[in-house]
Amino acid sequence: MRQIDRERFAISDDDVLQLARWALVIEEHYSAKRGTPTPMDIEWVRDSNTGELFIVQARPETVHSQQQPMLHLYTLQERGPVLAEGLAVGEAIAVGPARVIRDTRQLDTFQPVEILITEITDPDWEPIMKVASAIVTQRGGRTSHAAIVAREVGVPAVVGASNAFTITTGRMITVSCAEGEVGRVYAGALAHRVDDVDPRTLPQTTTQIMMNVGNPDQAFKLSRLPNDGVGLARMEFIFASQVRVHPLALTRYASLPDAVKRDVDALTQGYANKMDYFVETLARGIATIAAAFWPKPVILRLSDFKTNEYAHLVGGAGFEPHEENPMLGWRGASRYYHPDYQDGFMLEVAAIRRVREVFDLRNLKVMVPSCARTSTCTRGLPEVRRLAVKLVWIWSINC
Repeated sequence: MRQIDRERFAISDDDVLQLARWALVIEEHYSAKRGTPTPMDIEWVRDSNTGELFIVQARPETVHSQQQPMLHLYTLQERGPVLAEGLAVGEAIAVGPARVIRDTRQLDTFQPVEILITEITDPDWEPIMKVASAIVTQRGGRTSHAAIVAREVGVPAVVGASNAFTITTGRMITVSCAEGEVGRVYAGALAHRVDDVDPRTLPQTTTQIMMNVGNPDQAFKLSRLPNDGVGLARMEFIFASQVRVHPLALTRYASLPDAVKRDVDALTQGYANKMDYFVETLARGIATIAAAFWPKPVILRLSDFKTNEYAHLVGGAGFEPHEENPMLGWRGASRYYHPDYQDGFMLEVAAIRRVREVFDLRNLKVMVPSCARTSTCTRGLPEVRRLAVKLVWIWSINC
């Protein structure tokens, strides 16, 4: 496959929206027919010659929609050497001895308490997958056979773990899918805790309880806990986990050293306009939290990184000054109107507009941090007025 083909998206935004519309129509049809809300499992294909989309199967979804409301909250209580990383499937943690199987002729060697380590799976592997403590595959993604079966049987899995075969049979390992999107395989049997919570048994409080949520990967799980919305979603957490690149490295890409350009190029593959990567990626992270808690309010705090934290983002070192005390330095509102960051701030604003106007998640509110003063002798009144106009605009989108 050519490099240009590997870097482009498989389907367009219009295709995604068309599939979403069809999914809503299909679910509405079956819900009306059955007289009850009916989540659907839908499969589709795209004709490689004409580019047309087709729905090829639709059936009631039988895994997530039938889950009991009991919450099993897994928490890793210690860390160890990381043997492999991949995509996390599920949210559980499992401990056990590894069993490396490279061929179906070795399936009879597998014991139920073991953790399966293999390259990739197919239906022939299902009998042992159903009794495995966890599954780790060297290849595959979220739609691979291993990921689908793991979801169906409730087994934690790490797929696409390129170092999976460095693990040897019999070694005691811990598979953790409780740390967000990245699943990790740790050496040793690590201590962890499982808290079982039935939300139906929790008393209703007269005090509104709003949550702190910074990781979009955890938003839907946390939204199942009793709450009145999100009182604080820190944008910088989404920067670090989802975007990972300094906004000015995109708005001023031409000025970057070649080595930094390569790092930025690797993150922004598939985007002809690198600023679109920032806006769309940041908007998706924010929207995930807003959608998980809809229609309850979600208060997003605009970026409040300190200069040393901004410098650790890809391409950030060249745009950040050294400060003896970054805690009291160039952060929050004081950055937004400054000519050295203003174009970066406008990317943040564009992402927020996308969440509210394109995704129509009007439950999103914004908070402006570090408003220490309304004027400053070093910037002058014109800059303060321009900042005020921007902040009034941001406030107005919440109404």
